[in-house]
Amino acid sequence: MLRPSLKVLLIEDNPGDVFLLRELLADVSSFQFQLISAESLRNALNYIEKESFDVILLDLSLPDSQGLESFVKIRDRVPSIPIIVLTGINDETLALRAMQEGAQDYLLKGQVNGDLLVRCMRYAIERQLSEEALRHSEELFRVALKNSPIVVCTQDRELRYTWIYNGTVGFNNGDVLGKLDSDILNDEDCQRLQDIKQRVLNTGVGIREEVSITTDGEARYYDLTVEPLRNESHEVVGITCASIDISEQQAALRDRKLTEDKIHQQAALLDVATDAISVRDLENRILFWNKGAENIYGWQAEEVYQQNASEILYRETPPEVETALLTVISKGKWQGELHQITKNEQNILVESRWTLVCDRDGKPQSILTVDTDITEKKQLEYQFFRTQRLESIGTLASGIAHDLNNILTPILISAQMLPLRFPEVDERDMQMFEILEESAKRGAELVKQVLSFARGVEGKRISLQIRHLIRDINKILKETFPKSINLCVDIPSSLWMVSGDATQLHQVIMNLCVNARDAMPEGGMLSITGENVVIDENYVRMNLEAKVGAYTVITVTDTGSGIAAEIKERIFEPFFTTKELSKGTGLGLSTVIGIIKSHGGFITVYSEVGLGTTFKIYLPATEITELELEPDLKPLAGNGELILVVEDETYIQEMTKASLESQNYKTLIASDGIEAIALYAQHMAEISVVIMDMMLPLMDGITAIRTLKKINPQVNIIATSGLISNRKLADISSTGVKLFLPKPYTIKELLLNLQQALKNIE
Repeated sequence: MLRPSLKVLLIEDNPGDVFLLRELLADVSSFQFQLISAESLRNALNYIEKESFDVILLDLSLPDSQGLESFVKIRDRVPSIPIIVLTGINDETLALRAMQEGAQDYLLKGQVNGDLLVRCMRYAIERQLSEEALRHSEELFRVALKNSPIVVCTQDRELRYTWIYNGTVGFNNGDVLGKLDSDILNDEDCQRLQDIKQRVLNTGVGIREEVSITTDGEARYYDLTVEPLRNESHEVVGITCASIDISEQQAALRDRKLTEDKIHQQAALLDVATDAISVRDLENRILFWNKGAENIYGWQAEEVYQQNASEILYRETPPEVETALLTVISKGKWQGELHQITKNEQNILVESRWTLVCDRDGKPQSILTVDTDITEKKQLEYQFFRTQRLESIGTLASGIAHDLNNILTPILISAQMLPLRFPEVDERDMQMFEILEESAKRGAELVKQVLSFARGVEGKRISLQIRHLIRDINKILKETFPKSINLCVDIPSSLWMVSGDATQLHQVIMNLCVNARDAMPEGGMLSITGENVVIDENYVRMNLEAKVGAYTVITVTDTGSGIAAEIKERIFEPFFTTKELSKGTGLGLSTVIGIIKSHGGFITVYSEVGLGTTFKIYLPATEITELELEPDLKPLAGNGELILVVEDETYIQEMTKASLESQNYKTLIASDGIEAIALYAQHMAEISVVIMDMMLPLMDGITAIRTLKKINPQVNIIATSGLISNRKLADISSTGVKLFLPKPYTIKELLLNLQQALKNIE
């Protein structure tokens, strides 16, 4: 086994000592020594420049250098090589001084043997290596601390600083050594730090806490670790503190906290929103689903996550969705209306807004959709537009009806007077007179139906039990409808009463039943039911025609062919019909809705092609008592009374004049309100009754009536018109006029109203 080899430089000017040391080293069996000797300092320095050595043996007394000077020059040249000083007995004090300056050891000449020399050199080398390792560790420690935010310090039991190292500025002991925290910090920070450090001193247990220290008005945050400092007896003699500046981390943490709070707030806002807000990836998979989406569609977020949106929202993906996807990818946004379904298969309509979401590089990442349920809104819009359209059609129909009434009035009166003027005509001519009169009456009834749609017909109202009315209708239906149609009538005895005209309501229900029959040519089921319903504000918001209150509801349902969606909104228009020519006038349902509206009610329709139709009639429930019906009076001839007829239509003037004079009345004719006032002022004492048309040129009928009332408050007036609104009727009533004769009127109706007016005079 090879022995370790050491290279030794011996600096000695005495040849005898050199020989002795060489011999001593030669006898050592545990090491091999390569000994090089130098007799002067200069020679030694030359060797050191050229070669490396493990240890140096130095005699402090040399020819060219004496005492510590020799050691210092060698040490400064090779500080990493251990130096053992050789000296005489009288120079031991000098050797000790050399030790203080860094010598590893010293030997006294004359007392050296081989083992002692080797042990001394080994110790010197090991000590040198330990010191180098320590220096290396310290250097590593310094490098680790350098330019770091760590501050390390020690404090004694009185908490005075005994050592401090700041990584950014190095050692700066002069500013803080011997001082207390109270000397360099504000009171609040000082008290907080002293509490922490005192706990460590008292308990001997280390503490790590986050603290803030204010310097120059700025708060800095530190991660502080305080550990007890102990002596060899394990007694706590102070503390060691290490602190790291974490202000930037704290700021980042606060920013992150603020960002997280903002995100949570935004997420909360998304959940508060009533709109359905969702995010899907470019493969149409759902990534986000807010509370609004849960409420609208019925699906919970965890149920739809990563699901294909089209499979959730549509029975079959409509082309609008494909268009939306292409548009949002190419243009970044899309907006439109989509028909969708909910979890429970309910059809809804949404207004949908799509926005493309990109990453920082502008690459498409996902699609944000915001859907607003507009199903109810669209239903209300549909009702509103339908009401507006019907009102517009009604206004047009009213104008036409007025002109038709003025045309039909002289025809009807002429048809009734012809048989009286020509009683000797043969049977064939008399039949023609009857056909003429019947056709005029049919025309008048047709106009009345138009007016029923346009403004409703007031009729005579009584407190009516619908149950009795439907019972009578049921008898008629059983006798007239085909046996292939099964009738089912279910009207509870507790059904509320309504205020209405029995004839008109009979017409409404019969019209609906006839339409149901026509929709079931091969037979089916026709049912009529009744129920009591209280309508609340929520229902009113969904139906513009409804009002809060109690209603009697009559439902007519068939299992027929149903009504196509494209014509459903037109079924109440006058003259609109899907029946063959000559099989329907198109006035049935328009009359129905006019009558229902005049009763303060409304009607709804539910129909699907092939599945039948349901009409629901809503009539306000009431507790009005029944009114007495006027008896069917027979007209009587006049006794020469003078009647002022105020009418701008020439034909009506002539026919009314002829009719009255044929019944022993005398007449005066005025073509407008001004002429009527002039004639009445001239013949006031003789005129018994004024028949006043409401729609006159120059001065309308209401103004003319009020003027006549000023001339004679007791003037007896019959108001007449081919078209009059409920508001106009109220205006007429406010003038004190009690009688109103709608056009076209028969001779009988004219004479009966005149007879009633004359009776009022009595």
